[in-house]
Amino acid sequence: MTVTEQPAPARQVVPAEERYAAELSFLAAQDTGPRPPGWALTPRAVVTFVCGSEGTELALPKRRAGLPSKLVIAPKFVGERALVERCVVTLAGERGLLLTGEPGTAKSMLSELLSAAVCGTSALTVQGTAGTTEDAFRYGWNYALLLAQGPTPQALVDSPVLSAMRTGRVARVEEITRCLPEVQDALVSILSDRRVSVPELTATEDSSVSAAPGFTVIATANLRDRGVSEMSAALKRRFNFETVAPIADPDAEATLVRRQAVAAVQRAGAAFGVDDSVLDALVTVFRDLRSGRSAEGWDVERPGTVMSTAEAVQVAASLGVAAAYLPGGDVLDLLPGHLLGVVRKDDPADHGRLLGYWDGPVRRRAEDGSAMWRRLWDLRGSLR
Repeated sequence: MTVTEQPAPARQVVPAEERYAAELSFLAAQDTGPRPPGWALTPRAVVTFVCGSEGTELALPKRRAGLPSKLVIAPKFVGERALVERCVVTLAGERGLLLTGEPGTAKSMLSELLSAAVCGTSALTVQGTAGTTEDAFRYGWNYALLLAQGPTPQALVDSPVLSAMRTGRVARVEEITRCLPEVQDALVSILSDRRVSVPELTATEDSSVSAAPGFTVIATANLRDRGVSEMSAALKRRFNFETVAPIADPDAEATLVRRQAVAAVQRAGAAFGVDDSVLDALVTVFRDLRSGRSAEGWDVERPGTVMSTAEAVQVAASLGVAAAYLPGGDVLDLLPGHLLGVVRKDDPADHGRLLGYWDGPVRRRAEDGSAMWRRLWDLRGSLR
C-alpha cells in the first residue's frame, strides 16, 4: 500500500516531519538496526525516506498499532542516491555538511528532509542574510530579565544552533554565504570544540554549553553567491561539501515539475488543467537554455539567469492557476510570456537570447512538423 501526504491544515507550508509523519513512524518501526546517538532512524532508513523504496513494499517485523503492516516509501528528492548516502554518512559522523549548487536545485528541501529524518525536526534553522548576527549562531538575551536579574541562565535566549547542541539535533543554516564572514566564523569553534562559552555566566555551571551526541550542522550555499561572503578556509575545513546538480533525467524532471505544480495549484484551491504536452515543452525549453544545447544537439546561447527546476515549477503552477481562474484560449499561448519573465530577472540581454532560442530550436522543430512547436513559433511576436 502507499500513504499519500496528509491533508494540509490551514498553513501554506507544512514541515517535512509533519507532512511525512506516517512514513517516518513506519520506518522507525521497520528498520531496527543500529542508529547513531540521538538519531530517530537508522542511516539506511534515512536514505530510504529521502530516495524512496523504489516501488518495493517494506514490511514491519511485527504488527504495530496505528501503522500499516506494509508500505511503499515515496521518493521525495530527485537526484543521485549516492549523493544522499554520502550526506547521511557525513551526518552520522557528526561532521558539518554543506550542500552547494545552483539556485533551484532543491538544496533546502534536501536539508529539510535529512533533518526531519535524522532528528525529527527541521525547525532549528538560521536563515542567512547580510543582517544575520552572531547571536543567531550563539545566544541572545531576554533584556527585560537581563535588566531585572542581571545575566542569569533564565535570561539567556538560545539560538537554533545552541538549541540543537543542547538536544543533540541537527541545526540548519540556509544561505550561509549571505552572512558576513565574521558571523560565519562563529561556527568555527562550535564545529571544532562542540561547545559554546557564555562569558557573562563565568564561575557558574552554565558558563559553557556542550553539544549532546548527535548534534551537527547542515548548511546550504548557492554557487551564484560565491564571493558575496566567501567562507574562510578554517570554516570550510569543518564541512564536507556536496554539490547538488540539476536533474539529469528529462522524464524525472518533467514528473517532478508536474507533481509540484499540481500541489501548488491545489493549494490555490483549483484543479490542475495543463496538458502534459505543454509541461513537456516547458521542461524542454528550460533544459535547453540551462545546458546551452538542445536535445537534438543544436547549440543554444545560455541566458545569464538560472533556468532551474524550481523556476520551471513556478511557471507550470502559474499556467495552472491561469487555466483554472482565468480560462480562455489555449494555455500554451501563455508560455512565452512567462518564460520572458523568468529570463529577464538578471540581464536585459537575456531577452535577446530567448529570441535567439525561438529563431533556432523552436523554428526548426516547427519546420519538422510539430504542431505544438509550430504554435510556439507563431507566438514569437509575444516576446517583443
